[in-house]
Amino acid sequence: MRLLKLIPLIVIIGFSVNACSQEKPGDDLTIEDIESRFEGAAKQYQMLCASCHGVKIGAFVDRNWKDGYSEEYLVKWIREGDEEMGMPAFGDAMSEEELSQMAKYIIISIENRDLYVFEEEFNDKDTFEAEKFSYRLEMVADGLEIPWGMAFLPDGDMLIADRNGNMYRKSEGGLEMISNIPPVLYQGQGGLMDLDLHPDFSSNNLVYFSYSKFKEEGGETLSTTAVARGVLNGNTLLDVEDIFIALPYFTTRHHYGCRIEFDRDGYLYISVGDRGKRDINPQALDNHCGKIHRIYDDGRIPDDNPFTVNPDAVQSIFSYGHRNPQGIIMNPETGEIWEHEHGPRGGDEINIIRKGLNYGWPVVSYGINYNGTIFTTETEKEGMEPPLHYWVPSIAPCGMDFIKGDLYPGWEGNLLVGALRFRYLHMCTIKDNEVIKEDLLLKNIGRLRNVKQGPDGYIYIGVEGPGRIYKLVPIG
Repeated sequence: MRLLKLIPLIVIIGFSVNACSQEKPGDDLTIEDIESRFEGAAKQYQMLCASCHGVKIGAFVDRNWKDGYSEEYLVKWIREGDEEMGMPAFGDAMSEEELSQMAKYIIISIENRDLYVFEEEFNDKDTFEAEKFSYRLEMVADGLEIPWGMAFLPDGDMLIADRNGNMYRKSEGGLEMISNIPPVLYQGQGGLMDLDLHPDFSSNNLVYFSYSKFKEEGGETLSTTAVARGVLNGNTLLDVEDIFIALPYFTTRHHYGCRIEFDRDGYLYISVGDRGKRDINPQALDNHCGKIHRIYDDGRIPDDNPFTVNPDAVQSIFSYGHRNPQGIIMNPETGEIWEHEHGPRGGDEINIIRKGLNYGWPVVSYGINYNGTIFTTETEKEGMEPPLHYWVPSIAPCGMDFIKGDLYPGWEGNLLVGALRFRYLHMCTIKDNEVIKEDLLLKNIGRLRNVKQGPDGYIYIGVEGPGRIYKLVPIG
């Protein structure tokens, strides 16, 4: 496996690098020993790497390193980066000694990955306390890799999209594979992504899903964000067709966006990330990237979309100036579309998506470059919509939903957001379109990819590493 998106590393002024001992670790080596021996590299990891790879380095190193993990290999990737995978180069920001120390810190952590036991930090058999009730977790599905999308069928079954390209039907009998899914590019941040049902699913059985579509051109594999639909017949999708393809295709493997949501009028909203091309895509109306799109259920363009009068604009664009939107949901009270997106190093945002507005990326932002440099000093600008809420440092939001009904007393109307970086469920209390309170739930549960409230009123969460889906069950 290639080192995909190794988080940026920068020189910390006044930072002294520990000498690396060449002796092999003994049987009594501890995490504390490693952190002490590589104190400087460990601090860099916490400060700069955790946003994508997890607060514990154990979550990063516990993978199949198919290409090996020699010091030479790691130093090369940190120094040179990989633009296609979204990893910046840091040869100008780190000395060779600092690169070497970081590589050695990663290597010793890989070779002692069994020391990092996360099960002791989070027990899914625990009882959890809220202000007005207690709740527990019920395992709904396991054996997954990265559960990205969830949709609830009228008969009580659940559809699950795993980023590895598999779609499942979860019934009382377990997981059953859905056939006739188109091939996806399961590389970097790509794969099979979000799921949604047609508002009139009970009569037409239409399932919608987003994925990273690819093609071969000029000896290269190019990819993009696509949305397809098909008719669910048992455990097979029939008449599968693409109704949306973002253009152009790119060699990059990140910032696909890929969230989809129907509103109460039957329009389908689609998020597309900037594909790692921030300086050419989000502010330009002649491409699909860095935008929220609005289409009819069959892919046609609504006549009242904001840029249909502009012959040079992509007609499906509803808003622009976005980075990587990985959450999109309709507010059940107002009917408005809410969105959240990843900032760079800091500056994750929550926005209410309104027709024709420019949300500023990358002209305005509360974030900085991963290597610590500044790409903009502007946090607001006339003609650009400010975020409803932002996070510094980044929590790496993924998935979102509003809580409806009274099954969870005191949580009614709150907004739930998955936090990849800090491995918890983030809850925002909303009043008059402002976040007035934030609570951290299920700390250390894992990289939380999605959260949905089902038609039964229960909250469901999808977690990776290992891939599982849980239901939050109130007690009493």
